[in-house]
Amino acid sequence: MNLAMIGLGKMGINLCENLIRNDNQVVAFDLNEVARQKASDMGAQSVASLEEAVLALKKPRIMWVMLPAGKPTNDTIDKLSQLLDNDDIVIDGGNSFYEDSLRHNQILKAKGIKFFDCGTSGGKSGANQDGNFMIGGDDYKTFQYIEPIFKGIAMKDGYLYTGKAGSGHYLKMVHNGIEYGMMEAIAEGFDVLEHSKFEYDNEAVAKVWSNGSVIRGWLMELAQDAFSKDNNLQHIKGTMHSSGEGKWTLDEALKLQVPTPVIGMSLMMRYRSMEDDTFTGKVVSALRNEFGGHAIDKNK
Repeated sequence: MNLAMIGLGKMGINLCENLIRNDNQVVAFDLNEVARQKASDMGAQSVASLEEAVLALKKPRIMWVMLPAGKPTNDTIDKLSQLLDNDDIVIDGGNSFYEDSLRHNQILKAKGIKFFDCGTSGGKSGANQDGNFMIGGDDYKTFQYIEPIFKGIAMKDGYLYTGKAGSGHYLKMVHNGIEYGMMEAIAEGFDVLEHSKFEYDNEAVAKVWSNGSVIRGWLMELAQDAFSKDNNLQHIKGTMHSSGEGKWTLDEALKLQVPTPVIGMSLMMRYRSMEDDTFTGKVVSALRNEFGGHAIDKNK
């Protein structure tokens, strides 16, 4: 299938490679010339502007926007609303707030353009192979048209059409709230071990917990990977940065009067970590870097 990837950051460039590997023809655009060259080296048709990306595709055009939430995505979708035609398709695969997605849907629908909000999970490795996608959009028939894209790049059973516009990013928002709580629990457990009278090998602990235990899973495997590089995480600070999705989940829970104490406390602990260094913070920071390439603060 022919489509454009708009945004070639750590997620977009990996999605680009995944799409090409699965026999899609990709037009790639990013403001960064180095990123465009990298996409070109993978086999994408690199272009230097959004206008060129639109002109390079046959109708109905499929534009996959993979940009940071907020102004970069908002501005791009506003511009696409002026450049695209009736029945063209826009997929927002970033971490946009679901209410922004509802607004984007209305803007594009007024022009006859189909909109899909796609929550994307699995980190950089998932973007590159066997990803996970939660896709909302008002037009199910159009989803069936683009479904082969997701079938090719997702893990088996790793994509879901979630219903009307906004539902994909809403589901991803809640997913990320759960992620906050799971990482906090793992990190607090290792913090207890760190303060105990026993001398544990953190990498070995994470390895045994990854094989057959009740708490096994990808996050524990990532913990093992992080500890293999720095067993006591001495070289990083325990500051846990937050990109906003956990707060969105908590805000929504408060609005709906749904108690979410684990997610709420995990968000508070992220704010706490910005004030002082904790081993809990080190573990969460290391995990975020492992799955998503998120920035870590290193000790001097």
